[in-house]
Amino acid sequence: MNYTILDFLQLIGSLGVFLFGMKMMSEALQKVAGNKMRTILTAMTSNRVKGVITGLLITTIIQSSSATTVMVVSFVNAGLLDLVGSIGVIMGANVGTTFTAWLISILGFKISMVSLSLPLIGLSLPLLFSAKRMRKSWGELIIGFGLLFIGLNFLQENMPNIQENPEILNFLHNYTDLGYGSYILFMLIGTALTILIQSSSATMALTLVMCANGWIGFDIAASMVLGENIGTTTITANLAAMVANTTAKRAAFAHFLFNLFGVMWVLAIFPLFLGWVAQLSIHLGIGNPFNNVESVPVALSLFHTCFNVANVFLLIWFTKVIAQLVSRIIKSKESSDDAFTLKHIKIGLLSTPDASLFQAKQEISHYAKNTLDMYRQVVECLHTPTKEFEKKFNKIDKLEDESDVVEVEIADYLTKVSESKLSTENSQRVRAMFKIVSEIESIADSSLNVAKAVGRRNEQNVEFPEFIDEKLHHMMAIVDEALVVMCANLSIEYKEVKAKKAYEVEQTINDYRTILQQEHLTAIEEKKYDYATGIIYSDIFFECEKIGDYAINVTEAIKEIGSDN
Repeated sequence: MNYTILDFLQLIGSLGVFLFGMKMMSEALQKVAGNKMRTILTAMTSNRVKGVITGLLITTIIQSSSATTVMVVSFVNAGLLDLVGSIGVIMGANVGTTFTAWLISILGFKISMVSLSLPLIGLSLPLLFSAKRMRKSWGELIIGFGLLFIGLNFLQENMPNIQENPEILNFLHNYTDLGYGSYILFMLIGTALTILIQSSSATMALTLVMCANGWIGFDIAASMVLGENIGTTTITANLAAMVANTTAKRAAFAHFLFNLFGVMWVLAIFPLFLGWVAQLSIHLGIGNPFNNVESVPVALSLFHTCFNVANVFLLIWFTKVIAQLVSRIIKSKESSDDAFTLKHIKIGLLSTPDASLFQAKQEISHYAKNTLDMYRQVVECLHTPTKEFEKKFNKIDKLEDESDVVEVEIADYLTKVSESKLSTENSQRVRAMFKIVSEIESIADSSLNVAKAVGRRNEQNVEFPEFIDEKLHHMMAIVDEALVVMCANLSIEYKEVKAKKAYEVEQTINDYRTILQQEHLTAIEEKKYDYATGIIYSDIFFECEKIGDYAINVTEAIKEIGSDN
């Protein structure tokens, strides 16, 4: 056998060129799509048909069902998609990934794409040096497309020649006549290769090359395709979901179950299904893949498409059942006691700055809502019995420490996003987000200060007169309204924020603070309460007024995003 280690390294290098081209094309397409891709996903509802169409379109665009699934996991994690809606998108992703097989089988084996790829790369090379981001992305897209087919050509050239190395053919034949045993074995091989290479499209290309060279027959290649469908969901999406929330974990696992169910029912009728695809192939003029080697690549793409489309049509009616099943298997472990924990950005940066910033926006909104909950626990402290106060205060103190940690984690995430090449609008958005996070953390600080003031009151055995309690409750209610408005502004599109209500509440807080301050000075002079009581009382309403200032600062930071664009 003349197949040397150098030949093997050339084969691995060919695969590397193919994968690099696919990665480059995928990332460039996502950049070109930009915010439109997020808009498409945002439009998703529980309508399963729309979900399938969306998954199909996105995967066809970015040429990676794994990338689509990771994006879906991210958006489920961000709360943009619910579990049922995400399953529809995932189903469509499986159909969309078949486009690669058609592209390779029709163009890669029927047309010499290498002769076109190099001129395309040459023409698009100047675009890489363009100052305009969109032109540069288009250049990367075309170059990635060219490299994909150059890599495919290298794969074909560097595959071991069967005539020169008959040992390989004999080795494969030892395992191709085992009936269902062969189907299962090569399905597992397809699964393992896809997990190893981390791309079902790349494994599909390898399978097509093996078929074109006569290594394996149509039925064995189809078995590998089934394995590739399982392999593409086994690692990438579930790894991404490991650090995500429970719903995102369920979405990733639903993708795995969807493909596993599909493989199981197709294997049960495998000979019949292959015969039906062969008849369809003959009817379409492709040829009989069982006795015509040249027709195998296109017929295999037809099998891949028929399998995924049939699987979608069969299981689309059971999306809610699948959602219920994964919910039973993956139990919720999230605790409401630990309010200040990351929920949306745990899986890291997404493929584009727009998507990453959307994820950060969702995290900041979650952070603000948790801060509002913390403030409301502080308000409850005002009338918590002294014996129970220490336990309540310790919990609030712990929440404030967690708030500090979350602020740093969000800021670190925004720093990573800012290291990317950002548009002017996104740069402004990042700066505003830094300010927003800082202001929210200041709200938690002031909330703790209010709790500390209540603690001093308890330690000094000070009892507030009834009229002081009433005034403090009124002030705290207005501040609560300000925080509710702030959270509402953070939850909608920043450019759609209406600041009028926020300014009205802020003015109400300032006016009432002034009234309380004047009344406080008068009450001290008239000795309605002692000086120690007055100090604690004024500390509380001044700290509440600070919270109102921080809340309006958040809204002003949001307004800055659209003001310069």
